[in-house]
Amino acid sequence: MNMPFETDFARAADLIEQADALIVAAGAGMGVDSGLPDFRGNEGFWKAYPALGRARINFYEAASPATFERDPRLAWGFYGHRLMLYRETIPHAGFDILKRWGQGMRHGVFVFTSNVDGHFQKAGFDANRIVEVHGSIHHLQCLSRCRDSIWTAEGLEPVVDSQACQLLNALPTCPHCGSPARPNILMFDDVDWVEERQLQQLERLQEWLKPLRCPVVIELGAGTAIATVRHFSEDVIHDWGGRLIRINPTECRVSGGLDVGLVCGALEGLRMIDKCLKG
Repeated sequence: MNMPFETDFARAADLIEQADALIVAAGAGMGVDSGLPDFRGNEGFWKAYPALGRARINFYEAASPATFERDPRLAWGFYGHRLMLYRETIPHAGFDILKRWGQGMRHGVFVFTSNVDGHFQKAGFDANRIVEVHGSIHHLQCLSRCRDSIWTAEGLEPVVDSQACQLLNALPTCPHCGSPARPNILMFDDVDWVEERQLQQLERLQEWLKPLRCPVVIELGAGTAIATVRHFSEDVIHDWGGRLIRINPTECRVSGGLDVGLVCGALEGLRMIDKCLKG
């Protein structure tokens, strides 16, 4: 793996200094430096959830409404464990670096993330300037979608046997019809996801983008397997005349000559750029 040159970090710092707004585009790799598991590949996923490994259930199957229908205690064992893990985990120092950079720009910062962990809110970012494009584990909906209702998971305290990946206490239910509840997350093969919350977030983003003249997108840990975040980054570059800093340990290639790709993890890349800004 080729390491980035110091001049690459300096070029990234120049783009930040020239920008009138910061757009953070974050994928799953953003959470790795906080100690969150990486679900890419069956081996990593089954290491985190050995019961699913023994049953040969991969991430795509576990993260599916069909699993809630077929075995709700297993599905909630998986999502309940993740909910508690995300609540307990402290976002890494890179979140504070990004927040500080955004606060120094004319139009501030807006976040576009495929992560469902709620860590940008936890790190103190304005909740009205965050798009959670795949939903949030901290919100629930009816499994049968009896209505387009979304409610907070704040009072939910799952008790999970992590070795068996089984929910031990009562299953969450819909307050309207009594059917099982599920996280308000866009899963695989999911036709019943209630997207109202995400659509409202996207509307706020579109309004915020209108006055921008030279935004910079910092893309962190967004891969090509599920390319939602990458597509968004490239749309901003094309439609709003922005520049891109892509931080990724394996897939950092950029197409524009003025953009910067950094072969490293999110926290390392942010710290190195920050040093150039301070210098």
